[in-house]
Amino acid sequence: MNNTFSRTTFDWNKKYNWENKLILIVEDIIPNYEFIKAAISKTKARIMWAKNGRLAVEMCKDNDDINLILMDIKLPELDGYEATRQIKAFRPNIPIIAQTAYVMTNEKGKVLQAGCDDLITKPIQINILLSTVNKYIN
Repeated sequence: MNNTFSRTTFDWNKKYNWENKLILIVEDIIPNYEFIKAAISKTKARIMWAKNGRLAVEMCKDNDDINLILMDIKLPELDGYEATRQIKAFRPNIPIIAQTAYVMTNEKGKVLQAGCDDLITKPIQINILLSTVNKYIN
């Protein structure tokens, strides 16, 4: 993964303050999760982590406080498409932002059709991650 985080200076507190917001990061690759967590933790948001789509669905059923989901598409046990469909069935208004390394031209259509509200591509750029989340978190 591109280590943009360590080389980027960014004033999170000035632009992004998501205190009292809860974000679920659904990501099976630990370094990818750590990167996203490090970027988002500077915003004062609370973070939960699901290592697969099945756990993400269960966590959303058990926790109405989740404000937004960052959903990886390629996941073990239940992929991001199906996890999104299941979550949107019982929480249709929760924003879900897909994160994927798949950059084929039809990918955005596939994630939107599954119920995702937006898409960010990997390697994730911090400014794109934060500005995209900010569109949906408030």
